[in-house]
Amino acid sequence: MPRIPEETVEQVLAATDLVDLIGSYFPVKRAGSSFKALCPFHNEKSPSFHINAATQHFHCFGCGESGSAVGFVMKYENLPFPDAVRKLASRAGIHIIEEALDPAAEKSRRSRSRLIDLHREAAAFFHQLLLNDPAAKHARDYLKSRGFGREMAERWTIGWVPENARTFLDFAREKGYSGLELRDSGLAALRQEGDARSGLYMRFRDRLMFPIRNDYGDVIAFSARQLREDPRSGKYINSPETPIFNKSKVIFALDRARKHMLKAGYALLCEGQIDAISCHEAGLENAIAPLGTAFTPHHARLLRRYTETIVLCFDSDAAGVKATRRAFGELAAEGLAVRVVELPAGDDPDTFIRTHGIEAFRARLDAAQGFFDYMVNRASREKTLANVADRSKFARELAELVATITDAVNRDALINHLATRLQIGADEFRGSVDQAMRSLRKPAASRSDELAAPAVALSPLDNTIAYLCHLALQSPDAQAWLAEQIETLIEISPFLDGMDILRKILARRPDAGSPSAVNAFTATLPEADLRALRRDLTHLTQLPDHPLEAAASGLNQLSLRALKIRDARVRAALRDPALAPERLVALMHETKEIKRLLGGAQPAEQ
Repeated sequence: MPRIPEETVEQVLAATDLVDLIGSYFPVKRAGSSFKALCPFHNEKSPSFHINAATQHFHCFGCGESGSAVGFVMKYENLPFPDAVRKLASRAGIHIIEEALDPAAEKSRRSRSRLIDLHREAAAFFHQLLLNDPAAKHARDYLKSRGFGREMAERWTIGWVPENARTFLDFAREKGYSGLELRDSGLAALRQEGDARSGLYMRFRDRLMFPIRNDYGDVIAFSARQLREDPRSGKYINSPETPIFNKSKVIFALDRARKHMLKAGYALLCEGQIDAISCHEAGLENAIAPLGTAFTPHHARLLRRYTETIVLCFDSDAAGVKATRRAFGELAAEGLAVRVVELPAGDDPDTFIRTHGIEAFRARLDAAQGFFDYMVNRASREKTLANVADRSKFARELAELVATITDAVNRDALINHLATRLQIGADEFRGSVDQAMRSLRKPAASRSDELAAPAVALSPLDNTIAYLCHLALQSPDAQAWLAEQIETLIEISPFLDGMDILRKILARRPDAGSPSAVNAFTATLPEADLRALRRDLTHLTQLPDHPLEAAASGLNQLSLRALKIRDARVRAALRDPALAPERLVALMHETKEIKRLLGGAQPAEQ
């Protein structure tokens, strides 16, 4: 892993206000001397995520996640430590000079960086072809037929890739990109799989190119729209999955929409990229779209970071209804509220806005129904609720969807509401929901396992040693005094868990008066040590009135306990019938020494 000097990490943390940082991702509210929010790392209705502005530290009392600004970015953005520091450094305008590098990690980082550079330059190249190449006239005409002009193409960096593959491949090679990089980017592929000598072919030909961006706005893939009908190829083709692109974890236009989602109070989830772009161009900048794939748990979890409500606006055909149901199941499992916009048959947001105008579309948004009312109303129109048998069959289908709702109060209220609308018994319907919930438990656990971070075992840490760690990290006087007690600490080490952590603190001696210095130091600890400290120091937010005296008292307690453990071990060894005479003599001398030390230590304990 690339090594960033601890002094640089400290500088980055000192320049970062944790409240402002977290507030840039989702709303936070002041709560006394701290701030709180709904935790982004687990599903909850009441905020248990707290931010301490004084220590620049966050902690969730619901799921236990905690850490500094670096730890937050690592968890929230799913980034390794160096990339999280780099992101914060870029935000603060701090230049990082790295020291020793791990060759394998640096190679991987450089490879990812090269792929992002390649996508950025490719997007710019395709964009210029669309705007200026005479051969792209049919592509520009297509955009005009959809109501889009040059300004829209510039805002979204829309591009065009020609039929002739050499046009882009030659450009990329002139820019210094290798055939391996072109293949790894997904823009090109080997003519014969597994044969590097077979040559490359361009994956996209004569298509509009819509850049797909990650949360930071980097181009990481493309969605390519067919311009001339070809039954051998799909209307839209996305880049294949690459080291920088996983379509099940990326949402189109999220980088643009997330701030507007916070402001609007909901996300408008459309079915396709053109629909999302049309909404943005019309002023609805909270619009997003999946990337031609089924809506996934990762998508739902990603959206929960920014909003509690999703408004679905998919096509009104059978495929659109199926997609709406699938999306609801994933969103409800994350505790998100779901409403549905209905459009006339054959319309999508793009065609409706072009035909009827944005105000008519806003009226449809305002009239969006709750998901279950939408389902019942649609079934009623299709005459699938004409008799008791039909209603019972439909109720069983709805029960599977109701079972995905995590809030018990909302679920029970919905059961009563739907039983009334379907004219069936509430108890009977509740029984169907309960049965569906039992069948969902195993898949739900699998989903949780899939999304959860790999478990990390905590380092063993004695409670009193954890307290001394807290004093050493918060009090300069206690830290200085403990650092002078090295002989005592060495004597204690074999008998109590966690002394290695305390010794690391005292060896490095981070500035105990600086939260950024402390956070920079703790960021360098192994994950197992860091989690152990977080667990035991969660409630230690204030120093005692006399930290030096507290440190001395704590060390005396540890010394006494270590002596008692040592005494018990010696006595157990003396009971060995096969004990060698020389070993017996040594143990007897040790027994006398322990007794003497215990006699001197007892008053200090009292």
